[in-house]
Amino acid sequence: MFSCQNDFKMVAGDKSEDSSCNNAAVGQQQLRRRAGGRPEKPQRQNSFSRDIGHAASETYLITRLAIILLRYLGLGYRWITKFLALTFYAALLLPGFIQVACYYFFSSQVRRSIIYGDQPRNRLDLYLPTNTDGPKPVVAFVTGGAWTIGYKAWGALLGKQLAERDIIVACIDYRNFPQGTISDMVTDASQGISFIFNNIADYGGDPNRIYLMGQSAGAHISACALLEQAIKEARGGESFCWSVSQLKCYFGLSGGYNIFKLVDHFHNRGLYRSLFLSIMEGEKSLQRFSPEVRLQDPSLRDAVSLLPPIILFHGTADYSIPADASKNFAEALQRRGAQVELVLFDGKTHTDLFLQDPLRGGKDELFDHLVAVIHAGDSEALAKDATAPPRRRLVPELLLRLASRVSPF
Repeated sequence: MFSCQNDFKMVAGDKSEDSSCNNAAVGQQQLRRRAGGRPEKPQRQNSFSRDIGHAASETYLITRLAIILLRYLGLGYRWITKFLALTFYAALLLPGFIQVACYYFFSSQVRRSIIYGDQPRNRLDLYLPTNTDGPKPVVAFVTGGAWTIGYKAWGALLGKQLAERDIIVACIDYRNFPQGTISDMVTDASQGISFIFNNIADYGGDPNRIYLMGQSAGAHISACALLEQAIKEARGGESFCWSVSQLKCYFGLSGGYNIFKLVDHFHNRGLYRSLFLSIMEGEKSLQRFSPEVRLQDPSLRDAVSLLPPIILFHGTADYSIPADASKNFAEALQRRGAQVELVLFDGKTHTDLFLQDPLRGGKDELFDHLVAVIHAGDSEALAKDATAPPRRRLVPELLLRLASRVSPF
């Protein structure tokens, strides 16, 4: 196993303490009024020059990190073929990606790169409904990306479609490897959640209706943050800036929750053991960052009782993270008395649920399930959902079918 400590310091500086609240005030202070101490109502005043400058700085950072990452991945046959497959996959879905990108960069309903902390990548995007009548439910979303290529903009399609149903979506960015390791990612996610709880009302959100959701690696990171926060609350030994009991529900999409069982699986798929163990801070840390394993500790009974309802989604044809990952996690939660629901989608792959199906438009079982849970108890919203027009198709069916065949995921 190799060490990346020098590279971390070169790119991101010294690592921060493993606490979600140490720097929470940094992002919040940027929203304070000059008098009165209340966050001011945000305005969309992103100038073209500011957007270009921000895009250039992020491109430089991501490029630099990618070069460091490639040193560890190497340029063997497996990665070359995966890169070519990914390029072809993205090209087939390009018609949809272009439409989502236009929405992301030019819609007045998108607030990009809101600062929530002082570490690199401590930014989040907000997707706001056009309807501003009353406070809206909020989904705090942690996107995937194999712990190495995650980025907040990957949630733009989800944000766009949920915002059309009067749901605010906050996509939390976080440090990726080699800029940070798993403890940094969990800290960033928890800090972003804290910022949402403390500030979302100023964007029209309802602090009493916040849902946490993660996809793929983001499901793992957010589940770690959720359990870690529950443990802190149960022990009552330190202050915290958000409470798991305040969450209405946790949605885990195509996630992995027992890292011990995924090391060899990822190695065989190209995320080599030495690299993955470096991301997870070594073999000794695998238990800490495996929520399924931590649940076996009887001393965490009080922490588990604090968890919100949990719904796990997974496709049965997922080869990136097998559906057994969600099945086993659901069983572990049930054994500990947590409220959990497992929803499996027959024949769906890792990307079907998050990309191909939403790009297909029309009826989407996962999307409908999310909206039904979030709007449960709101008869007006449910009635509006029932009469909503079908979602528009963004990519022709032929291209979607071809993309599914060539997908490297």
